[in-house]
Amino acid sequence: VQLVESGGGLVQPGGSLRLSCAASGFTFSSYVMSWYRQAPGKERELVATINRAGDFTTYAASVKGRFTISRDNAKNTVYLQMNSLKPEDTAVYYCSAANVGPRYWGQGTQVTISS
Repeated sequence: VQLVESGGGLVQPGGSLRLSCAASGFTFSSYVMSWYRQAPGKERELVATINRAGDFTTYAASVKGRFTISRDNAKNTVYLQMNSLKPEDTAVYYCSAANVGPRYWGQGTQVTISS
């Protein structure tokens, strides 16, 4: 099982980033996919979740209206489009896969919002 995030980087406030998470080693379309983030000194928090079919999503209140989670089951990839970024969005972002059994995690990608 492998989850590989990409797309992180340094962006100015108000900018945008698109994170990708490529999955392999399991039946991607059978898993609910989520993005989490962890800022320095803080606990990991759930950012967004998408169901197996990709037609139902949920968001943390802090990102609702700015972030969009999506998935492409043909490409075994989940995305997080992040707009209107704020300094408080700075964190390591992790993608995660869940079904019955253990949750899978990627290694994370750093997102830094700074002028």
